[in-house]
Amino acid sequence: MSLVAPSVPPEADEIITLSEGPQNVLEGEWPERRYYTINRLELARFAAKGRPQGRALVYPGGGYLDLVHDKEGIDIALWLSNIGIEAFVVTHRLPGAKSPDGVWPFDIALKDGRRCLDYLQSLDPLPLFHVGLSSGGHLAAVMTCQAHPLAPAGVIIAYAPINANARFYKAPAGKPDYPPQEKQAFYDAWPIGIEQEPHAIPPVPVFVAYALHDKPVPVDHALNLVRTMHKMGGRVDAHIFAQAPHGFALRDKAGTHAVWAKLAENWLARTIEEAL
Repeated sequence: MSLVAPSVPPEADEIITLSEGPQNVLEGEWPERRYYTINRLELARFAAKGRPQGRALVYPGGGYLDLVHDKEGIDIALWLSNIGIEAFVVTHRLPGAKSPDGVWPFDIALKDGRRCLDYLQSLDPLPLFHVGLSSGGHLAAVMTCQAHPLAPAGVIIAYAPINANARFYKAPAGKPDYPPQEKQAFYDAWPIGIEQEPHAIPPVPVFVAYALHDKPVPVDHALNLVRTMHKMGGRVDAHIFAQAPHGFALRDKAGTHAVWAKLAENWLARTIEEAL
């Protein structure tokens, strides 16, 4: 059973353009639209219902090859806005994708993420969370590790390739590099939650939701993070679901993973209370 999407796509309260470039164009039909070519950094803001309790940057997945805007962007933003979190869906540029000067560099998504933080720093202060699914979860985790005046309160990561795509930590061992080379270089530079890579260990509370038998993103990613956070004294709430498919997001309700959003809501409430 799946979440029933509205018949027309929900409109963001505001679109904020944070870099120069031609307009981005969504491809496909709601509720399965994606960005395949991203020319400029944009934020789609979804206002919190009622008095805002926090703020979130939402990073859709897509393997750094495209962005799953509806399922892993808008759906997540609407969920957050309904529980009092002002949500900004990030449409960032992609490593190795075509750019005006050739291709975007390996760290373009990180640079775009930092520019988002610069923008949010000008707003009224609220506890900030990074929220990402699939490859967006990797970027969300990377963003928690940045030295920036706007520090996050926590991070939510779902079925994300956070470390076992990196060259020296691959699972399964020996799997080939991911093209383009800039994408692989970004994974190599930021293997999240590996003890030997202290620059990439989240310094904030972490909530993770993974699928036990996920082939695209093996559960090793989550287990590596849990082991490291335990050894380093970090905080991680880890949920691994036996029947979940990759990409379960909020629509797939066929197993116990249907409750992950409710678990995350409880975690958010506790973490916000601690941050205030």
